[in-house]
Amino acid sequence: MAVRQRGVLTEAGIVWIMSVMARSVAVVVTDDIDGSPEAETVTFGLDGTTYEIDLAEANRTKFNAAFAPYIEAGRRISRTRGRSGAGRSSGPKVDNTAVRAWAKERGLQVSERGRISAEVLRQYEAGN
Repeated sequence: MAVRQRGVLTEAGIVWIMSVMARSVAVVVTDDIDGSPEAETVTFGLDGTTYEIDLAEANRTKFNAAFAPYIEAGRRISRTRGRSGAGRSSGPKVDNTAVRAWAKERGLQVSERGRISAEVLRQYEAGN
């Protein structure tokens, strides 16, 4: 809101006059898929990552129908589960050096540093 003040000298002294201007801002949320109006934000998660998307009623219905079988079969967890600050456990610990050596012996592509792919770890665990 913008406020303007100015003083006017009268016989009684200075009279302050204020002009007030108000601004109204309308935010229109549109569907991220097709641009239709009156969308609402939907929050969902997959593989440990949380996403948001704005969906109008028609696309929200499609979204809910697509996820319904997975939600019905899944388990609901709280947001704080497993968040001790130590990071997410990826299952039993394996010796990354041993996994890399094993993968190279079999001609599998594996980097010298960093994360080992889930496929290589799966093959390693199946073979050991």
